[in-house]
Amino acid sequence: MRSDNPLIFLVETLFDLYIIVLMLRYILQQVRADFYNPISQFIVKATSPVLMPARKIIPGIGGVDLATIVVIIAFIAIKIFIVAMISGYSPTLLAVLLTGIRDFITLALNIFIFAIIIQAILSWINPDPYNPVSGVLFSITRPVLDPFRRVIKPVGGLDLSPLIALIALMFIERLVVYLFNML
Repeated sequence: MRSDNPLIFLVETLFDLYIIVLMLRYILQQVRADFYNPISQFIVKATSPVLMPARKIIPGIGGVDLATIVVIIAFIAIKIFIVAMISGYSPTLLAVLLTGIRDFITLALNIFIFAIIIQAILSWINPDPYNPVSGVLFSITRPVLDPFRRVIKPVGGLDLSPLIALIALMFIERLVVYLFNML
């Protein structure tokens, strides 16, 4: 839903920024990132006021933080609902929830995609390995890239696994959108 309405821009921007921070927290938890990293500390402090009460109500199951997933989908659904109302639409609850779930999945995939791209670009300039950004990027990309690196060996000293991982992630993203659009 794109519009020239400045209120829609503001709502989408504010919600999207916080949703991205929430998703980063979820991903960093799942990949067991270093939470002493300054970036991780910022993410924890920015999301704790919303997630701590939710965790008291929604328990985790099998190492999966369901509270964070529910909060992210709820924020996406609220954003969709507010934007639709500003635009003059009245969406159904099912449409909002399905779109929220789809957007949750695509956002997670996009974070992995952008993390791999940024890490690849940074590898060309050889950044300080102790830089907090490098540490977070490595934590996010390692679980995605490691399976590809086991199968795809470097060719002439060039690691092609990030390229193949990007293609796979983009394919999965398009498949998810396609399947949800069929609903």
